Amino acid sequence: MRSWMRSAPVALGLAVAMGSNLVLADEAPRTVVSRVTGVAADPKWEEEYAYSLGVQAYVFAFPWYYNQLLRWRWVTQPPPNDRTPSMPMSSFWHAQYLADASYRDGGSPNNDTLYSVAWVDVGREPVILSVPAIENRYYSFCLTGYDADNFAYVGTRATGTRAGNYAIVGPNWKGTLPEGVRALTTAPTRVVFVLGRTMVKGPGDLEAVHHLQSQYKLTPLSRWGKADDTPSDERNVWGPYAAKDDPLADWKTINRAMTEIPPPPGNETLLELFARIGVGPGQDLGKASEATQRGLVRALETGKRVVTGAATFQAGARTVDGWRYPADYLGRDGLHRDFLGRAGPVSLGGIAANEPVEAMYPNTRVDSAGEPLSGAHRYRLHFAKGGLPPVSAFWSLMAYGADFNLIANQIDRYSLGDRSGLKSDADGGVTIYIQKDPPGKELESNWLPVGDQDFTLVVRLYLPKPEALSGQWHLPPVRRAD
Repeated sequence: MRSWMRSAPVALGLAVAMGSNLVLADEAPRTVVSRVTGVAADPKWEEEYAYSLGVQAYVFAFPWYYNQLLRWRWVTQPPPNDRTPSMPMSSFWHAQYLADASYRDGGSPNNDTLYSVAWVDVGREPVILSVPAIENRYYSFCLTGYDADNFAYVGTRATGTRAGNYAIVGPNWKGTLPEGVRALTTAPTRVVFVLGRTMVKGPGDLEAVHHLQSQYKLTPLSRWGKADDTPSDERNVWGPYAAKDDPLADWKTINRAMTEIPPPPGNETLLELFARIGVGPGQDLGKASEATQRGLVRALETGKRVVTGAATFQAGARTVDGWRYPADYLGRDGLHRDFLGRAGPVSLGGIAANEPVEAMYPNTRVDSAGEPLSGAHRYRLHFAKGGLPPVSAFWSLMAYGADFNLIANQIDRYSLGDRSGLKSDADGGVTIYIQKDPPGKELESNWLPVGDQDFTLVVRLYLPKPEALSGQWHLPPVRRAD
């Protein structure tokens, strides 16, 4: 009986006799046609299934690829300059200078704050983040899972201006914390990204910020209260697989990263689905069929285009006068099942993203006529009297190239904002001049230089006021002036 059932032509013949919706086409005896779909069965169906599902798997898993790349690069590789993070695991790297065009690792860095960056492993035990009292300046620490979703904040808005000790607790830890240590919301993954920002009021303010940074500490629970506060020197982070040697390398990086740092609960259905094509925790692509592997190679290329496009064009954003306002749940996109927003605008576009209540990032890559912003033209951004961005902390305007890095310019100016000494117009408004060449000495204080290439403008509003959060206030259009 079993050998009879294994005979495809006989089985199909029986199916036809019994009224099946699959029939053998007369003109091609071995071509199977569906009465329902009206098309012949595709012998490449397995490859196509792996391709179509693989694109979605890449979108979902992109943060694991990108975070693994950055963690390996920043923890193990010699930095190309002093603007690029370099530190052991569970230790801070503190920027000593504001970001400029020498930093090339993407993520659309700001030029308003000094960053304090750490990759923290809380798989074995909690790590305690300590901060001093900070008054009269904005600061924040955004804590993000390996999935690029935020789970906690420490800072001016979230925890206030007093000194404090805050435990970053891993997903499987159970125990008691020392007196005076406050537990943050449990981390969704065993490795987390800590991104601190401390506001710089001007060039003469760097030393004061450096003093604050020296007091930011990360201490494993087992060393809490001990005299020896020697920082970690753990640099054992594996590197991504080399794509030049293996077309499936990025998938193998994703699989290994998701095995080491599993996605948080709530994603089981998707992971079971992706496992059917060899993608996800514990998966071995070497066991996948050749057709599946071919489909995944194709899916990788399409997935990259999708994620890059989503980051460049701000998937899910609301557009007003050419400015794109990100979704209200920015920074926690995955918790809202918006995996494309998480992969593109958040992970690729920013590594991590603040939530709107902490900071808003309206951005545009087009002028008022809908044409791409280009260094070949001159632009004006005019704020009417009383129309500057409404914030409780600070605001700034910056330009980025297609690689999400700052644009080199002749005066090393990368932002304009409320601390820039902007001059008002005769009507009480403020005009910003966005162009490659100087607009003239009298206007230079209001000049944001850009290069030859197309660019994107980003306005940052830190601690935006209610009228900004509600959409009552919005930015004026960027108008071409030539």
